[in-house]
Amino acid sequence: MPGRVWIYTIFLLSGFAALLYQIVWQRALYAIYGINVESVTMVVTAFMLGLGLGSLAGGVVSKEPKRPVLLLFSLVELGIGLFGTVSLAVFHAVGRATLGMSALATFFVTFLLVLVPTLLMGSTLPLLVAHLVRSSGNVGKSVGTLYFVNTLGSAFASAASVLFILGRAGQAGSVRIAALLNVTVSLLAYVAHRRTMRPSEIAQTFARVHAAASEEATQQVQP
Repeated sequence: MPGRVWIYTIFLLSGFAALLYQIVWQRALYAIYGINVESVTMVVTAFMLGLGLGSLAGGVVSKEPKRPVLLLFSLVELGIGLFGTVSLAVFHAVGRATLGMSALATFFVTFLLVLVPTLLMGSTLPLLVAHLVRSSGNVGKSVGTLYFVNTLGSAFASAASVLFILGRAGQAGSVRIAALLNVTVSLLAYVAHRRTMRPSEIAQTFARVHAAASEEATQQVQP
């Protein structure tokens, strides 16, 4: 079973990347639709709604004990990274095609733009909670600690983006950094998934060897 520090580090990096995306994407959407009370409200609402729906979906998926939640988490992070690499180009293309739309139509377009990545981001917490609960049986500690490290990663990203990243890398460079973090987290999660599989694989191997040895011994005893 992967160590808890390994899992916490993974989720801290995930939170860092998610907040970096949110800052860059909000700036990109504000540049497209303008900065006013209506546009800010629509963008933030779209983000929060997508995260909430993703958390609900992740909870439903992770309820099945036999599902490989670490592998699913790895695929989710990879999906976020892949979307992140093309996100700014998609936002600007859609923005040019939807200029002059009504406020309600703009909200739905914004929601659809961020729906896929925010759904994926929202699903990460319940997936990792399910993994830790399976090993410890402690729901409260698993949820609390994971939420803490993810929020800590977001806080680091908030400060780093203002102080260093955005000023030096710009929006495009910041998104590439976030996507690289997603790919790194995906690889680390996959390694953790493989480590959880090893005990069962070893047990199955020993079981096959034992069965073969028993069968051979039985054949030798028989006249």
